[in-house]
Amino acid sequence: MMKLLEKIHDPSDLRGLRVEDLPQLAAEIRSFIIETVARNGGHLASSLGVVELTIALHYVFATPRDLLVWDVGHQAYAHKILTGRAQRFATLRQTGGLSGFPKREESEYDTFNVGHSSTSISAALGMALAAEHQKKRQRTVAVIGDGSMTAGLAFEALNHAGSLDRDLIVVLNDNEMSISPNVGAMSAYLNRILTGSTVNRLRHDVKSVLTNIPKVGESVFKMVKRAEESFKGFVIPVGTIFEDLGFQYVGPMPGHDLATLIETFENINHLDGPILLHVVTKKGKGYGPAEADPALFHGIGPFDIASGRKLGSTKKSPPSYTSVFGRTLTTLAAVDERVVGITAAMPAGTGVEMMAEKFPDRVYDVGIAEQHGVTMAAGMASRGLRPFVAIYSTFMQRAFDQVLHDVALQNLPVTLCLDRAGVVGEDGPTHHGTFDLSYLRMIPNMTIMAPKDENEFQHMLFTTLKIDGPTAIRYPRGNGLGVDMDKELKELPRGSWEVLRPGRDVVILAVGFCVAPALAAAEQLASEDGIECQVVNCRYVKPFDEELLQTCLNDFKWVFTFEENVVAGGFGGGVLEFMAAENLWSARVVTTGLPDHFVPHGTPDQLRHDLGLDAVGIRRKVLDSYQ
Repeated sequence: MMKLLEKIHDPSDLRGLRVEDLPQLAAEIRSFIIETVARNGGHLASSLGVVELTIALHYVFATPRDLLVWDVGHQAYAHKILTGRAQRFATLRQTGGLSGFPKREESEYDTFNVGHSSTSISAALGMALAAEHQKKRQRTVAVIGDGSMTAGLAFEALNHAGSLDRDLIVVLNDNEMSISPNVGAMSAYLNRILTGSTVNRLRHDVKSVLTNIPKVGESVFKMVKRAEESFKGFVIPVGTIFEDLGFQYVGPMPGHDLATLIETFENINHLDGPILLHVVTKKGKGYGPAEADPALFHGIGPFDIASGRKLGSTKKSPPSYTSVFGRTLTTLAAVDERVVGITAAMPAGTGVEMMAEKFPDRVYDVGIAEQHGVTMAAGMASRGLRPFVAIYSTFMQRAFDQVLHDVALQNLPVTLCLDRAGVVGEDGPTHHGTFDLSYLRMIPNMTIMAPKDENEFQHMLFTTLKIDGPTAIRYPRGNGLGVDMDKELKELPRGSWEVLRPGRDVVILAVGFCVAPALAAAEQLASEDGIECQVVNCRYVKPFDEELLQTCLNDFKWVFTFEENVVAGGFGGGVLEFMAAENLWSARVVTTGLPDHFVPHGTPDQLRHDLGLDAVGIRRKVLDSYQ
């Protein structure tokens, strides 16, 4: 029975507990998270790793007056539980339930909507400056992981914050390195000394005395300061870079020792200026399978708690698009030495790790640095290589200027492989890949493809090697359709579409994932409604198959387009642009895609049904419009 957790309705209740009671609360929260994620799926390892850190933050800082800014946010489950959402935690990531990420609309304790990494320091600095302008007394704390620190945005923020010398606390949650017990104990001891009020008062007094000594005072003070830094650097050399950026560095310190965390936070809460606290935690802390394989339990579906095994059908499923990508890329690399693979901290998530197993010297994981990865690929392509850059659709948005300026402007043969295009499910609006057709279609020199199934996907990957310029392939999350896979790879003529089903009454122009439900809807329309639909697989979103499109516009009174992308700037808009340019007005064109609002979280099947992009919705759209 979770005796303590039942008493916590908000952080004020937490602050009423004794420090010695908090380890029990941490254990209860950890069990609660494991039970919920086992049912719903979610980001388990990260959230288990910051339970004590979360408790300490809310215990010391006066949230919500003091502002807590989480980076990425997939580690914020304990935060949600402690801030009045324990009763609703069972709805985590479910349709209409709690988001898997901090969300301002959900709670006043969620200060910033997140989902993409490395934004916390920038946002927290902005909040700190806003408080200064508004003459509010509040603390602002950013919590950022060591992985997120690989992004340039984080260092841009550190550089600016250090130069401003404003009050800001950055907690660096380091869950990749480990500290031996002796170093951890020494580190905790040093932190108590270096953050204590006595030492910091002494620092201030020494500075005042020394700097007032005529001629030599400033030099002496700098010498003393260097001596202090040399001592800290001898034990904790990682802090030098942060201190050079203008932050007072504290750490590294053990991230699961509640008493030490609380004492340190209480000490730094009285310090001025920018402070970086380095905390070392263990991903998956408290759950053996997650500790043993934190990558697997970073984001996982429902699982059996006792064994750690994922739940689901034992029936063999079709290969995922991600695995088809990995296998095909490895095949291409075996026959073409120019092929290299690039990913941004997602070698397993994108399938690039398959190539890395066979060709480790030709695969590059750049960390959470999509901009760098794309421009690096451009540099490689400029010298004759053929880079395949595998980045989720939603994260490629971060590198838009690099795609436009560094790749497309120079017409370089870089292949952008956009996994998780379209709706992705329970991770919600920060992770849906719903904008790529729009933001890529307007770029000159760009070729854009979307496969109807996994077999066509492998041919598209092969085809990019035949195109002397930038290409992008967008493909959905999850398994393929289970179609037969051709043994030999073949080239798909650039700009070619294919008629999959003939018809005389209406024509459906479908892109990527929408092709299969369009075919299913066409069969129903023919057998139950007497409407014969022609279905076209518009596998090239740029360039169009203009000859086939013109034929469709001339031969059919009704033309329907379907895509898992926002309507604004998408494939359907391109069809209307072509009509206007060619002065073809005899057909009625109905465009269907994603609406002009952010799509919430939910299962992919439910979302597609709600959006009218499954077979039922496509049939309904045709029936509602056709006359």
